Amino acid sequence: MTALLGICGSIRKASLNRALLAAIGETLPAGSTLTIWDSLDLPIFNSDLAEPARVTELKAAMNSADGVVFAVPEYNYSIPGGLKNALDWLSSPPRMSPLRGKPVALAGAATGISGTIRAQVHMRQMLVFSDTPVLNQPEVLIPRAQDRFDAEGRLHDESTRALLARFGEAFVAFVALHRR
Repeated sequence: MTALLGICGSIRKASLNRALLAAIGETLPAGSTLTIWDSLDLPIFNSDLAEPARVTELKAAMNSADGVVFAVPEYNYSIPGGLKNALDWLSSPPRMSPLRGKPVALAGAATGISGTIRAQVHMRQMLVFSDTPVLNQPEVLIPRAQDRFDAEGRLHDESTRALLARFGEAFVAFVALHRR
């Protein structure tokens, strides 16, 4: 059994990236599950403050997961501020970060033609700090995502579904290689 945690970098309830996480969960290999973390609406990181309860809960969820899938939207050629803020909380203190050594995969959906290429590259760079192993292939950079999901957020594009199935298989195998 492989238990994965899905974290959506968008705080929008009708986010295409939230829909993408749901579709990834539906296409995982048998014996694998994906639990979606409901919100990254966290206070702005400040190391002078005590860790908020919501951050402690997120860290506990990440610690109990075998691997983490981040759905990464792209805003201004990078990741959204809420996701960056969550990474700041998750990486503090550095030696005790639940990201350290935790297998991670990145996926993203966007309405534009380039998917979330720049945001995912930037996120990979940030994950170096916490020594987080990140799945390299297959990349999930979904362009024109509004054409692949229906109004209720259900994936209807079969080529995307096939990509997500390959992605899920690869990530479950990657998690097994990095099991702590």
